[in-house]
Amino acid sequence: MARARSKIKMPVGSEASGVDVLDRAFAILFAFKAGDDPLTLAQLSERTGLYNSTLLRLAGSLIHHRFLTRLDDKRYKLGPAAFTLGSIYQANLNLGDVLLPLMRELNRDLGEAVSFHIREGDRRLCLYRIASTFGIGPQVRVGDIQSLERGAGGRVLLAFSGEPGDLYDRVRRDCHYISLGERDPETAGISVPVFGPQQRLVGTLGIVGPISRFDLAAMHQVRPSLLRAAAEATHALGGNPGLLERAAIQDHDTERKGSDA
Repeated sequence: MARARSKIKMPVGSEASGVDVLDRAFAILFAFKAGDDPLTLAQLSERTGLYNSTLLRLAGSLIHHRFLTRLDDKRYKLGPAAFTLGSIYQANLNLGDVLLPLMRELNRDLGEAVSFHIREGDRRLCLYRIASTFGIGPQVRVGDIQSLERGAGGRVLLAFSGEPGDLYDRVRRDCHYISLGERDPETAGISVPVFGPQQRLVGTLGIVGPISRFDLAAMHQVRPSLLRAAAEATHALGGNPGLLERAAIQDHDTERKGSDA
């Protein structure tokens, strides 16, 4: 009687391509997580859904190409080729290539100014900005330096840099901060974090506009779209978008319940 075919466990957010040998090989590589000790064959089988015989065959090829290393105690860890490819990817990655298309899309959909800030010591720097399509909007330019303690972008940078306090705990939990007149009495903004490899904070993606037009209700309405854009950027930059994706879904569910009430 033929043995039942094993079902591959693909990483979260990924689907099988239909090329079995590649799907199985990538399932093995993505079975390793940050902070893992080397994995046994049994652990790899549990994480991938593959039989030991299949694992041994594919592991041999991955070892040959230096994507896996087998230790003397028969446990496995990622090999140097994985680091080499990651280093090449990082070296060739232009932050603007990832962020600017997403920022332009948000700007086309919403009309308001879209910006990306990074932390520079105890200040924040506007690295990229797409101007509002409306005639009136906040006058912030690329290269402008602003405070961390005032405004949505600064608060998010502080929160995900480990700043203590209830306010920052809420920002870390909700993955966003809304500012109404905090930096400028006439200006409102909402910002969310963008992460890179090992969930290191890269910067904050934000939407800003005049309070007369971009009020609290408007910011709550755009929040899911902003979170989804940040999740997409995080994924492209090598981070885990799960936290942002869950926040976007929760926002969508909250708004749907509100509309049904």
